[in-house]
This record gives sequence, C-alpha cells and structure tokens, in this order.
Amino acid sequence: MLKVLIPTIMLFPTIWLISPKWLWTATISHSLSIALISLTWLKWTSETGWASSNSYLATDPLSTPLLVLTCWLLPLMILASQNHINPEPIARQRLYITLLASLQTFLIMAFGATEIIMFYIMFEATLIPTLIIITRWGNQTERLNAGTYFLFYTLAGSLPLLVALLLLQQSTGTLSMLVIQYSQPLLLDSWGHKLWWAGCLIAFLVKMPLYGVHLWLPKAHVEAPVAGSMVLAAVLLKLGGYGMMRMMVMLDPLSKELVYPFIVLALWGVIMTGSICLRQTDLKSLIAYSSVSHMGLVAGGIMIQTPWGFSGAIILMIAHGLVSSMLFCLANTAYERTHSRTMILARGLQVIFPLTAVWWFIANLANLALPPLPNLMGEIMIITTLFNWSPWTIALTGAGTLITAGYSLYMFLMSQRGPTPTHVMKLPPFHTREHLLMALHLIPVILLVIKPELMWGWCY
Repeated sequence: MLKVLIPTIMLFPTIWLISPKWLWTATISHSLSIALISLTWLKWTSETGWASSNSYLATDPLSTPLLVLTCWLLPLMILASQNHINPEPIARQRLYITLLASLQTFLIMAFGATEIIMFYIMFEATLIPTLIIITRWGNQTERLNAGTYFLFYTLAGSLPLLVALLLLQQSTGTLSMLVIQYSQPLLLDSWGHKLWWAGCLIAFLVKMPLYGVHLWLPKAHVEAPVAGSMVLAAVLLKLGGYGMMRMMVMLDPLSKELVYPFIVLALWGVIMTGSICLRQTDLKSLIAYSSVSHMGLVAGGIMIQTPWGFSGAIILMIAHGLVSSMLFCLANTAYERTHSRTMILARGLQVIFPLTAVWWFIANLANLALPPLPNLMGEIMIITTLFNWSPWTIALTGAGTLITAGYSLYMFLMSQRGPTPTHVMKLPPFHTREHLLMALHLIPVILLVIKPELMWGWCY
C-alpha cells in the first residue's frame, strides 16, 4: 500500500520545487510511474483476501481494481489539462496539479482504508479539491451554482451516514472492515433500525448518483474543467458504489425488504436519464446523464446482493470509469477548438479530423456496450442477476439498453457526421498528446477483454 501512497505524497514537493520549464513533463512522468507501480497490486498473492501494510491500510480484491483505476487516471488528467492551464501564471499551474495530486492521495486512502470511519473522512475530504477545481477553473459563471449543488447534495447525504456509523460503533464496538463482518448480526426490527439502514446507504446513493438525487451531477460535469469531469466520472462516482458494497455486508437482514423501492428507482432512472440524453443539445451534459444511467444499473446490481450482481457492478464501474473519462476528453478536445459544447454548432468534424472521428466511434461503441468489451460483460451480469430476482426487470433493463444505443449513436452522428458549419474554419490540428490520451484510456479497456478476472477475482 505504502509503495504507492509515499510516491504520491512525494509528488507535492516535486510540483512546487521543480523549474517551470519541466513542470508538466516531471509531474506526468512521476504520476505515470506511480500508475505503473500500482499495477503490481493486480498480481494477487494473499490467501486471506486482505493484503495489508498495516492495520489501517489494506487492499483486497474489491478495492484493488478501483485503486489501480485511481492511480491510472492522474497522469491522464494532467495530460488532458495541459493545453488550457498552460497560459496561466506558474503558481496557478502548480496549485492546479497539487489539487489533482491531493485528490489522488485522498482516494487511495479512501479505497485502502480498513476502518469505516477513515473511509468516511477520506470520502468527505475528496469534496474539497473537487469543489476548488470546479469553482475556480470552471468555464462559465454557473460554476459557483454547480459547486453549491455538488457540496450540499453530498453533505446532506453524508451527515446521516456519520450518525449511523457512530451508532454502529456503539453497538458492535468496532468499525474495522476486517473484524466487523465476523461480529454478531444486529437484531434489526424497529423503525429506528430502518432509519439507521437508510442512513448507511443514502450518502452512497447520492454519490452514485441514484435517479432523484442526481441533479448535482450534470451541473458539476458541465461546469467543471476537463480534469474535474474526468475524475468525477471515473472515480468519485465509484466511491459511492464501493461504499455501498462495503456497507451491504452488514445490513443483511433488513435489506431483503427495504431495498425494493431503491432498485425500482435505480432501474426507472436508467430509462429516464437515457430518455433525457436523447433530448440533449449540450455534449458534456449528454455524457453526464449517460453516467447517471450506467450507475443506475450498478446500484441495482449491488442492492440485489448476489455474487453475480457484485461482479457485474465492479466490472461496469471500471469499464464505465475509463470510457466516460475518454468521452469527456474527446468533448474537451472539440470544445478547445470550436469553443462550443452545443452539438449543432460543432458538427461534421469527421471531415476535418478523421482520426479523431475513429476515437469518437470506438468510445461510443464502448459506451453502448459492444460485445467483447467489459462494459457489456458488466451489463449482462447485472441484467441476468436482476432477471433472476424478478423477471419483470427485463422490461426496464432491456428498454434502458436500447435507449443507450440510441443516444450513443445520436451523439456520434450529431458531433461527427452531417455538413460542416461554415463558421468552423481554421481549426488547429490534433496533437500527438491528445491521441496518446485516448490510447491510454482505451488500451486498459481492450486488455480487460483478454483478462477480465483482474476485476472479478474476489468472487471466486
């Protein structure tokens, strides 16, 4: 655990002490080396399920894929931000990269925590850098409004969780994930216990986000700069899924009845947010709503509480993290050139950037779950386990899959095909940096097709 955490902390002096000329080169190479070191976690040797460096930080097969995803994303975020942060004063560039590095530090400690209260503190700590990135480096004046939404939705969901955790500590005497699964199951029968159950999950459902408490997400995504959108879509939403998986283990006897309305809401959200995507004109908003739709499936898969549901949820979280991050990068490259996120004003780009149209095409196919890709594997596992739970869910999940295909093709056709508007002229060409960025998103997705057990090894 420390082999990644210590180099990440060493990134801070690197950022502030290095000469301005080498700032971007050094931080990208340093963070990429951290990402490569983190790949060693995937070689699983422990028999007990947990590999710990001390009693507070440990990895198990559930957190390992998410930890590797977190480390992999930092160099990509720095690479994507380079163009629009470069003109700023050097102190501001250093501050921006520092915020990204601090976000990675908090996320590693959140996914690696064995104490639930430490996980909670790190879960909350990720708010601060994200909020600064959105409200300071966002594009429009709406960014303050988006930051307020983001902060208050997350905090309002998280406070009941803190109370629920303190009650759990009082009744079991421990909050360590290593021990708590072996403690006596709680006798949960009163209304108070049902409120406690809701308190344990609502924070994570807001973070995922569940349809109904999702309004902060499109606002935050649309206003955030590219690195903010990438980390929000790829990792911060996954904190919600990861937290739910950890808590579901303890909430067992109550979940059987109480989970029904949440599963129904999650599946209804898949259809509703997919339908909203079909009406979007703003490119980033469309990708943000598609994230809500995919995370609805993940929430359904987790709340069923079967090994298939959990496996499908992890696979879909990892695959969606990489693909949605890639889509935000592509949207940003188009925005940097045309200065518009409205698809009608920036269409027909395939004629000007043919290779980029290939990246768009592959990213859209991955988003609508093309057969060999892990996106499909995760979706099929979740749809199967939901069908096993209740055959009626196939109507909702099937419709959701069709709508996903519809809006993905709509996004591709609107942004790449059709006549090029007359005002889209003299656009700067694409750089190798941007093609490298897309390749680094896509290569892990394709490699996971060959060896998917890296993601679901914990189940078997």
